[in-house]
Amino acid sequence: MPAITSVSRHDESHSCSHATGTASFEYLPKSSLDRLRKINHFLIHAFQNSISVIQENLTGTYLFLLTDTNGVLLSMNYSSDLQDVVEHSPIRPGMFFTAECCGVNAISVTMDNNTPVLLLPEQHESPYFQSWHCYAAPLYMGSQHFGYLDVSTINANMQGELIAIAKLIPAYMQNSYQSQKAAEPCEKPAVEFTKRQLTILEMIAEGLTVKAIALQLKIKECTVNHHKKVIFNKLGVQSSTEAVSIASRLSYL
Repeated sequence: MPAITSVSRHDESHSCSHATGTASFEYLPKSSLDRLRKINHFLIHAFQNSISVIQENLTGTYLFLLTDTNGVLLSMNYSSDLQDVVEHSPIRPGMFFTAECCGVNAISVTMDNNTPVLLLPEQHESPYFQSWHCYAAPLYMGSQHFGYLDVSTINANMQGELIAIAKLIPAYMQNSYQSQKAAEPCEKPAVEFTKRQLTILEMIAEGLTVKAIALQLKIKECTVNHHKKVIFNKLGVQSSTEAVSIASRLSYL
């Protein structure tokens, strides 16, 4: 179980506030967060279901965080005795947990190293987090990387329990996630693409530029850009990265 002492990693548009002394806390705009949470609704639901099951057997003080692959906080949960602490903290959905946005923390370290990490209070860069013992790990469903999980406590005597809990949650989440997916209606989502749009979507997913797509399909670059705009509008996204992510989850890729 690696305990990393230092290291220090974004999305397109974000706002910031809450200066920390080493960095500023930054947040995804509400409209972007709402879209991101909608994309990840199965994951968020699985996370909350898993926490509700585990919390029935906990007596300690814990904070649970779920971020996407960019370190954006999607959902959180915590023991009842932490309510006042959390409500008066900068932690809320949409917060970026990259080192650049809130200083070195357990999530930022596991993002950089792609391995589980236990970070002690003094190893956090932001003074706000320097009373927390945090265990963070990449979160996978099968072979697909969905984001990062963080379980934190302010009690040093609970480090062993902290790690055990963090290792249990992904298994609960996977079961819940798969149950939701199995119960999902089998019919195709109400997004219709033409054959040409699907071809361009696949080429975007392969990382081809507009110029490369135009050359391969023997069409003008402005035509490719028009198709991209239509694809983005149908998926409700603003970037190629978002388009590929949503199209993959809707089984178009």
